[in-house]
Amino acid sequence: MTREEIIQPANLVHTKPTLMNNTPMHYCPGCSHGVVHKLVAEVIEEMAMEDRTIGISPVGCAVFIYNYIDIDWQEAAHGRAPAVATAIKRLWPDRLVFTYQGDGDLACIGTAETIHALNRGENITIIFINNAIYGMTGGQMAPTTLVGMKTSTSLYGRDIALHGYPLKITEIAATLEGTTYVTRQSVHTVAAIRKAKRAIRKTFENSMAGKGSNLVEIVSTCSSGWKLTPDGANKWMEENMFPYYPLGDLKDK
Repeated sequence: MTREEIIQPANLVHTKPTLMNNTPMHYCPGCSHGVVHKLVAEVIEEMAMEDRTIGISPVGCAVFIYNYIDIDWQEAAHGRAPAVATAIKRLWPDRLVFTYQGDGDLACIGTAETIHALNRGENITIIFINNAIYGMTGGQMAPTTLVGMKTSTSLYGRDIALHGYPLKITEIAATLEGTTYVTRQSVHTVAAIRKAKRAIRKTFENSMAGKGSNLVEIVSTCSSGWKLTPDGANKWMEENMFPYYPLGDLKDK
C-alpha cells in the first residue's frame, strides 16, 4: 500500500464527491443539511447523471444549495418548487428532476403545490428536510413543530387548542394515488446515513423510470433553533421527533 492510499483511501466516509464545490457551507454546526447534500451529490455521480440533473432550490436554510452541488439549479418562489419541477420534468423528461425543501417551504406555504404534484404522479423526487422549526428566519413554530415544543412564536410550547396538531405530510403523501415511493429517514448515525442514501437513490431511479412521484423526508436537527449542542440535538431528536415521525418506508409500489 502506498503512502497516498494510507492517507486517503478511496472508501473513507469523508471522501468528498467531485460534484461538491469547494465552497464553505453556511450551515450551523451539527446541521443535517450538509450530510444530505453529500448524499445527493454521491447518488447523482453514481448514476452518472451529472449533466442531466436539475435541482429546484427552496426558500429557507438551504436556499444556497446551488453553491454547493455542481449541477443545474432553478430557484423557485417560496413553496412553489414542486410546480417548477413539474414544468421542467414535462419539458425535459430525460432529466433527473428533484426539489430540496424544508418543512416551512414544503408543508406550510407550499402545501398545495406539494400535495397536487405528488397526487398527479409527476416523475419527480421531493426531498423534505423536517427539523420542526423555521431555522432561517429566527426559530418560529412550523407546521411540523411538536406539541409542547417551544419556539420563538410558541413561547409556552405548541398548544393543540391554539395551534392545532403537527402536520404529518409524509403520511398524507403515502395515501395519494400518484406516489410510488414515500419514506422517512434520518442522518444522525452512520447506519441511518446509509439507509437515507439508499432511499434517495431509489427515488431518483423511480423518477427516471417514470414510475410516479417520490417523497423522501429526512427528520433533521436544528441545533441553533432548538438551542442545543449538536450532540444534544441528536439525542433530543431521537427521544422526541422519532416517536411522532417514525423512520422507515411508508409506501413502496
